[in-house]
Amino acid sequence: MTLQQLVYFLAVAETRNFTRAAQRAHVAQPSLSKQIQTLETELGAALFSRARGHVGLTAAGEALLPIAKRILSDVDAARLEVGELVGLRAGRLRLGATPSLCVGILPDVLRRFHDTYPGIQLVVQESGSRDLTRALTGGELDLALIIVPPQGADAALTATPILRERLMVASAAGGPPGPSRLSGLRDTQMVMFRDGYDLRETTLQACRRAGFEPRLAVAGGEMDAVLRFVEAGLGVAVVPSMVLPDRTGLRATAVTAPALRRTIALAHRTDVPPTTAARAFRTVLLDHLSGVELPDGVGLIR
Repeated sequence: MTLQQLVYFLAVAETRNFTRAAQRAHVAQPSLSKQIQTLETELGAALFSRARGHVGLTAAGEALLPIAKRILSDVDAARLEVGELVGLRAGRLRLGATPSLCVGILPDVLRRFHDTYPGIQLVVQESGSRDLTRALTGGELDLALIIVPPQGADAALTATPILRERLMVASAAGGPPGPSRLSGLRDTQMVMFRDGYDLRETTLQACRRAGFEPRLAVAGGEMDAVLRFVEAGLGVAVVPSMVLPDRTGLRATAVTAPALRRTIALAHRTDVPPTTAARAFRTVLLDHLSGVELPDGVGLIR
């Protein structure tokens, strides 16, 4: 098995067309088809079904797909790592972060990192922690700022806790304040995040432990949409402390019975050492957090 064969396999798997795959891989179609056949012979199984012009993945192809992606991603990371040894003058950092961090602490950290290492290309993926965990384990990200779930981080990841944050009930500034006790949400209209957000799961589980299902006025929003819906008076939402500064249209109420908190960690794959750029980002991040005044409700874990 060669890396080139995996490149061709991935091109066909993603385009589902041998002609388009050959164009994407910059190779003649007969050469690509021959390499795919050689790979299938070596593996002892057909990777694609070819019926009536339709190209689909077989069970063997489905099994190989995530492994091929991970292998090629690791090879790409190895090339970048060697290039970075010249002093971080060039390279790439693929970073994941939750939406609350993207609108909170991350912009200033990215600016500081970019000023220090202008040759490093920053690629940022904004998503919920579950999606980011899958991207990390699949080799699509180098680092991610994730929320540690109650059961702990994925065993395939090394997650270093860096911040502890209090969750607040956000309500419209012109309306009544949100409840200070979790039980007060029982009869309150709520705005809820979409599936994949850790905040959605945290809120639902907290309400269920308190013995009730929340009443949802709107569900399925992204961070900015949820905050705007709350500002419009559609309901209240449980949100992180760091998204509330400078939101003059919102009022924040701390939940005290029980207090709702979450832990933010910097994570990477355990089986692949962080790249030079990833290690440099970790240093810049921790230096920044140690030297700034954090929002109310956010504390640095030392």
